[in-house]
Amino acid sequence: MKWFSKLSLLSIMLVTIISLVAGCGGDSGKKFLNIATGGTAGTYYPIGGAMAEILNNEIKGMNASAQSTGATVANINMLKDGQVDLAIVQNDITYYAANGTEMFDGKKVSNIRGIASLYPETCQIVTLEGKGINSVADLRGKRVAVGAMGSGAEANARQILAAYGITYEDNIDAQFLSFGEAASALKDGNIDAAFLTAGYPTAAVQDIASQNKVKLVPIDADKADNLIAKYPFYTKVTIPAGTYGMPAAVDTISVMAMLVCNDKVDDALGYEITKALFTHLDRIQAAHAAAKAISKEGASKGMPIPMNAGAEKFFKE
Repeated sequence: MKWFSKLSLLSIMLVTIISLVAGCGGDSGKKFLNIATGGTAGTYYPIGGAMAEILNNEIKGMNASAQSTGATVANINMLKDGQVDLAIVQNDITYYAANGTEMFDGKKVSNIRGIASLYPETCQIVTLEGKGINSVADLRGKRVAVGAMGSGAEANARQILAAYGITYEDNIDAQFLSFGEAASALKDGNIDAAFLTAGYPTAAVQDIASQNKVKLVPIDADKADNLIAKYPFYTKVTIPAGTYGMPAAVDTISVMAMLVCNDKVDDALGYEITKALFTHLDRIQAAHAAAKAISKEGASKGMPIPMNAGAEKFFKE
């Protein structure tokens, strides 16, 4: 009887162990991916959410999730540290990271790989009618939101202002505010203008325009040429009339939004990710108007870093 009880107990233990092993084996094909996006008032967040949904639907065993972050600089640091696997970032800031310059001075990041360039990230200088601001030169002496400290938008603001001979120290009252903070400050009359870099139409600007007459400040053609010569990641772009209710088109510059990964995403998975996203672009484009500019043909435009070999393979097919 004791022998039988011991045998039964041994059998139960074996069945339990086999079940646990089988259970683990059942999850072995699961792929977990975290996608770093940006603030909820920006463009990255809805686009990243659409990407996660596509990957979950189209790649077997995928469990992808998009998370709100501090955008490009934070995303690159999270990629470097392995906290996320994919991220939407600006190509200019990615260039700085890969080369150890600007906010990455002495902190070069070497484990980032490109998946694809996505769409123009437009440098938008937003003010209100009645502020007397018609050009970047008119920002002298004004209270100007230049982006969060150390952000991609702040680097763009500093470079554009410098093209007009304007510095934070001598010429403007610089306010280091996020998109959402800048929108509130402009509506409340606490600042005169705000720089932001995002695909248009941008939720933060639409929020301002819902209650105020928005005015976008243009960048002069010669200043744009000088910026492009100094910083080759910039391109010229025109924001169409009516985007935020304004009567005329506005000339400015842009960088490119990119999808990147770290070196933990192997070539096979890189191929799967790229194929899933670029064969279902309509779903991403439905998430935000800026995504309508994403195309397979433009996937290498402004790419400042080596691409994931799997992604590169897809675009060569």
